[in-house]
Amino acid sequence: MTSVFKKLKLELEKTQRLDKVLTGELGLSRTTIQSWLKAGLISVNGEVVKSNYKAQSGDEVTILQKEEDVITIQPENIPLDIVFEDDSLIVVNKPSGMVVHPSKGHYSGTLVNALLYHSNSLSDSTSEEIYRPGLVHRIDKDTSGLLVIAKNNDVHQKLAEQIAENKMNREYIAIVDGHFAHETGVVDAPLSRHQTNRLKRVVEKGGKNAITHFEVLDSFSDYSLVSCRLETGRTHQIRAHMEFIKHPIVNDPLYHPKGKNATEFGQFLHARTLSFTHPLTGETLNFQVEPPKEFAEFIQLNKGHFED
Repeated sequence: MTSVFKKLKLELEKTQRLDKVLTGELGLSRTTIQSWLKAGLISVNGEVVKSNYKAQSGDEVTILQKEEDVITIQPENIPLDIVFEDDSLIVVNKPSGMVVHPSKGHYSGTLVNALLYHSNSLSDSTSEEIYRPGLVHRIDKDTSGLLVIAKNNDVHQKLAEQIAENKMNREYIAIVDGHFAHETGVVDAPLSRHQTNRLKRVVEKGGKNAITHFEVLDSFSDYSLVSCRLETGRTHQIRAHMEFIKHPIVNDPLYHPKGKNATEFGQFLHARTLSFTHPLTGETLNFQVEPPKEFAEFIQLNKGHFED
């Protein structure tokens, strides 16, 4: 028995070996991808292909998964920092270091594992093939802060529509390298996958539209504390945009030149503010949580001060 694991529509500038492309797209080893190809679990445009198939832009790739390989998500008694909850939704403050949902290499200890233990009513609607109960949006493992969780599919759909229509306000704060010439600014720069490091996003003509508004809250030593508001919600948007304007986020392992030498805390990026309309009551809900203590400790260590 098999089930669909992933469907991809490739966006490539030139033809490349399929096994190499999928290694970057999925973050898995080339050996794993080649074993799937050999087993006939990967098809392109409806036809099973070999590992040396030359993939091209526009190819539609379907990857099947053996039933025994499907990730089973188990409820786990993991403490949650719940900011708000009613019969329709949950707003949670995720700590830095917690993976949002199970995937290969992260089968337990995730936010979804904790949510399944906490609530027996979570949405299962998603536009992707991977089951992510309750998750309307996501933040990276090493980003802390606010997320809204849906308890049923109707609420999930309405919250997702607010994000798509830019009606959900999501504001982050970050500590970045350097000082700014202006207190406010907008980064309007399209993002695509990096050609060699498929985990990264880069500003590139022809990429997906991405807009980030920022405001400088404080400057100290060689750093600045900034507020970033998302107008779009692309993967790694703030991280990639801050690198693009030469102000990478401190400790960012992918986008900061010294990120590999970062402390255990991870990148200094925190989803501080979340505002949206309640899908059932129509009430405007506003939430704000201050960043982890590591933010203030870093600023104090660098002889600055923390002010909102």
